[in-house]
Amino acid sequence: MNTIQYLEDQAARAERLAKRLTDMPTIEKLLTFAGDRRREIEVIARKYHRA
Repeated sequence: MNTIQYLEDQAARAERLAKRLTDMPTIEKLLTFAGDRRREIEVIARKYHRA
């Protein structure tokens, strides 16, 4: 599994878990985590396309 696939998996897992919870602070943390992973994916993808 490459880095982008790993980050995508982590983001998707966090989003799925957030949908099952009712505790807003935890949901917000999970969605922030997912967003951070997706931004990392964008940065890596940009670097890859430049090379």
